[in-house]
Amino acid sequence: MKKKVSRPVTVLQFGEGNFLRGFVDYMIDVANEKRSHVGNVRIVKCIPQGSLEALKKQDCVYTVILRGIRGGEIYVEKHIVTSVSDAVDAYEEYDDYAKTAASPDLQVIVSNTTEAGIVYDGTDELSMTPPKSFPGKLTKLLYERFKHFYGEEDKGLIILPAELIDKNGDKLLECCLKLAELWELSPSFIKWLKNNNIFCNTLVDRIVTGYPADEAEALKKELGYEDRLIVTAEPFALWVIESKRVSEVARRFPLYKANLPVIFTNDLSPYRERKVRILNGTHTSTALAAYLSGIDTVGDMMKDPTLRAFLEKVMFGELSPRVPLPADEVKSFADSVIERFANPFIKHNLLSISLNSVSKFKVRVLPTILETHEQTGALSDYLCFALAALVKFYSAGERGGIPYKVSDDAAVLDFFHENKDKPPHDLVIKFLNREDFWDRDLMEVPGFAEKVSESLVEINTRGMRGAVEWILSK
Repeated sequence: MKKKVSRPVTVLQFGEGNFLRGFVDYMIDVANEKRSHVGNVRIVKCIPQGSLEALKKQDCVYTVILRGIRGGEIYVEKHIVTSVSDAVDAYEEYDDYAKTAASPDLQVIVSNTTEAGIVYDGTDELSMTPPKSFPGKLTKLLYERFKHFYGEEDKGLIILPAELIDKNGDKLLECCLKLAELWELSPSFIKWLKNNNIFCNTLVDRIVTGYPADEAEALKKELGYEDRLIVTAEPFALWVIESKRVSEVARRFPLYKANLPVIFTNDLSPYRERKVRILNGTHTSTALAAYLSGIDTVGDMMKDPTLRAFLEKVMFGELSPRVPLPADEVKSFADSVIERFANPFIKHNLLSISLNSVSKFKVRVLPTILETHEQTGALSDYLCFALAALVKFYSAGERGGIPYKVSDDAAVLDFFHENKDKPPHDLVIKFLNREDFWDRDLMEVPGFAEKVSESLVEINTRGMRGAVEWILSK
């Protein structure tokens, strides 16, 4: 295996997990190899649990294996990452970690501390080494940097949170400002925090499947070396970075020079909408119908001609046309999603996708139904069928005589427990009436109940697979 390459450490990374190593560190390494001069990464273990022993044993060098379908063909890439300089434990090696604040080379902070990581903790104290929360650690680190460089304006950092929450950079800054106020830090620091550090909102997208334990021996023979830190992932990746100072961010973190799938923009909302509607919306619209048709995984759904035809009608015919981006960009993204769904190296269970389907449908699919109706006066055939499939999935509770678990909020589960035996039209009316589910009374949409009820009757009469064939033949 290669040895790591010595470069200035320009990126401090909070989190050592598979996603960051298979997404962020991989991109930085590719950029460095293409002479984009991004610099190296220092990894911080920012929770008390876990160990950096494996990383340190391999000198922070490891292999990323990308596997999937690209251009209709099986694609495999093996890449050795040599751009991680070291890894430090913020708890066990606090003094070493804290020295990073004084580095003149540092430009960027990246994080992935799970969705629960960006929270304000009023019990954090400046004297803690380190504070408990990630915002606490970040605020203290920035304060120490501010003091070390006497508030120099050009010593602020670019903050790139990769946590999967909307407006992640805005929320992180909000937490840091509340902590600065709690700790009674100086007005000059608070001004520097807001004006000289760039908190970006980001959107990240790549399925990272982690260490392939069941293939370890075979990969050892294939690679010619043992790597206990292998990260497997899909080839697709997207990193959208939003900032009002986007040119400065791109200049100081020049991944774009390496032709990587990174978009620097002053508005990421169209890209989020594209992902939510096309990727997530297609999952939500098709998983339940596929499951009740006897399919267990996304990969198997893509191999089934009937279910794949239904999925493509949903994605290309009804969801894609309502995405507010140029048609060629939308088509290209949708084509990539088809390849991602068909990836033979990833097993994605449909029952996992079914979790909280009512709230997911509200966010991912319902806006397209309503916009289509508002703009054309028509109701989407396949998306209304998808809602009927959802009603059937929640009402039935079993497939082929074998029970399955329905997971959702108590109010949703109680509703279906109380109403599942009602006639289809009555059940649909009551469901669409629930403003607490939809944030509005959907019975106000003319013809919606009738359209969904028609599909539900066909599902009850023909069975799910027969009903999918029926909707495809209309």
